[in-house]
Amino acid sequence: MKIKTLIDQPRIAARCAELGAEISRFYRGRPLTVVALLNGGMIFAADLVRHIDLPLELDALAVSSYAGDASTGAVNFRGGLKLPVRGRDVLVVDDVLDSGLSLQKTLEMLKPLEPASLRSCVLLEKERTRSGRTGCDWVGFRIPDVYVVGCGLDSNELYRNLPFVGVVEL
Repeated sequence: MKIKTLIDQPRIAARCAELGAEISRFYRGRPLTVVALLNGGMIFAADLVRHIDLPLELDALAVSSYAGDASTGAVNFRGGLKLPVRGRDVLVVDDVLDSGLSLQKTLEMLKPLEPASLRSCVLLEKERTRSGRTGCDWVGFRIPDVYVVGCGLDSNELYRNLPFVGVVEL
């Protein structure tokens, strides 16, 4: 498998700093709970939260909608949150908005827990048609609808650790 760089590490680092500053301004003076979606969102979330200048709690939620390299069409939650979110500003962080199903189901699952606000941030948003809730509150990069790896994104659990986002060329 050949991987061609789509977004290099310096651009990702710069965009994480920009997003962190934007999010800090938006929530100014209010504590924030960040919920990283595992496994893919953990690397981006780690890079992002270091740039958020607020009192911050970090939690994670294991969510999957893929089996290998293919979407199952169903969302599976494994485990739950450790921290209470009632009355808190909550930011859900994920690696990519693809079909939108995982993020949509996660937000639907969190809403009854009565957060003060519920927003989302993704590193990548693929340019494609989606049903249901579309878009995120903060997006790092908009990319073509191509198969990508790196910065948390995988191919059969490999390549998450790449410091860049790359297009898989078969």
